[in-house]
Amino acid sequence: MSTELTAESLRGITNFVITAKSSSFTEAAEQLGITKSAVGKSVARLEERLGTRLFHRSTRKLSLTSDGEAYLTSCLSALEILDSAENMLSRRQDNPAGTVRIDMPASFGRNLMMPILLELTARYPALRLALTFNDRLIDPVEEGVDLVLRLGELQSTDELIARRLSRQRLFLCASPGYIEQHGVPDDIEALKKHRCVMGFRRGAPLAWRLRPVAEREIKFISGTAHQISDGDAMLLACLAGAGVAQFPESMVGSHITAGHLVTIMADHMPVPVALSVVWPRTRHLIPKVRIIVDELLKKADEGYFGELR
Repeated sequence: MSTELTAESLRGITNFVITAKSSSFTEAAEQLGITKSAVGKSVARLEERLGTRLFHRSTRKLSLTSDGEAYLTSCLSALEILDSAENMLSRRQDNPAGTVRIDMPASFGRNLMMPILLELTARYPALRLALTFNDRLIDPVEEGVDLVLRLGELQSTDELIARRLSRQRLFLCASPGYIEQHGVPDDIEALKKHRCVMGFRRGAPLAWRLRPVAEREIKFISGTAHQISDGDAMLLACLAGAGVAQFPESMVGSHITAGHLVTIMADHMPVPVALSVVWPRTRHLIPKVRIIVDELLKKADEGYFGELR
């Protein structure tokens, strides 16, 4: 097989994997930085070379055939082996190199993780980051992500490994201006009459966790709340006086200290939730990933993310 054909084959495999993950030629083209037509032609050449169709195509939907699903599994396994081999054979532990894919909740990622990650890239110039910021839960195994930062208790799974970075208290907050205009609710019935700012995911609001004194924890959803899918945007709305909101302490601690936000209904605070770093169990912690995990755990021991408890 010629060198040119080998390079084309590798490009075709990469284009196929990106397309399969995104289920869209358009989205794959955006990620790859090439045209939609170029992606489609690359995949078509790969199908011709393999002698089988990898995708079911329609005007509405792009989905894998059974051969496509089997081929994707093999490609992901091969790419992971190549990635691991490259790092282990050509890089030392003290000089990690390559791309690390990390998915993070928006506000935590920008405010807590970015300073750590940027310091690491300054220390290790061959380290590259591929970062996504969103407040939806993803499956790191399915989406090919090396590390995920998650807030909340994790369901037990054999596919993931998790290390807790802190436990976060959940504060109900409002701006001083809002409180001056609308007063302070002292129980759940009073809270129902207040303006609220709530997160939402997949079209549904994310319930607040509240635990009245000597009672069981409940889930609270305001029937008239603003619904915002981005944590930073929620915080801006709360600071601007749009209503009451619930935040993890690391998001609002500095604003509370500065007097920009006021905590309310402290006697309804729920049990703190875990902030964890998660990675696929099937993926060995090669140097480029291990260096980040080790740094996060070090920072956690120093209290950077809050109390471990």
